[in-house]
Amino acid sequence: MKTVALAIAAVILLVKFEVIGNPFQSQVVVPLHADADVVLYATSWCGYCRATRELLGQLGVPYKEFDIENSKQGKQEYKGLNGKGVPLLLINGEIVRGYNPNKIKELLRNI
Repeated sequence: MKTVALAIAAVILLVKFEVIGNPFQSQVVVPLHADADVVLYATSWCGYCRATRELLGQLGVPYKEFDIENSKQGKQEYKGLNGKGVPLLLINGEIVRGYNPNKIKELLRNI
């Protein structure tokens, strides 16, 4: 009985600290932003987020950015995309997790 109680407490803590998803929470449907084919979910302090911004700038790609620590909408959308780290890019409906220049360039060719 003690083992079951400890297991339940562990699962509750993992859900609380967002290590695992909450199976009882409905998923947020993230609409593609009408004004941007590329959406970046990032933080101000992340080096890979900075590198992603620089890459998009070098390629001349317009994008919408959400700082997930300062934007309630951005954080909600990020969670709806099952975000676990930054940067997270949404390119024409496709998700790129982390800094992956080759994948980013590949998906941008289709825009």
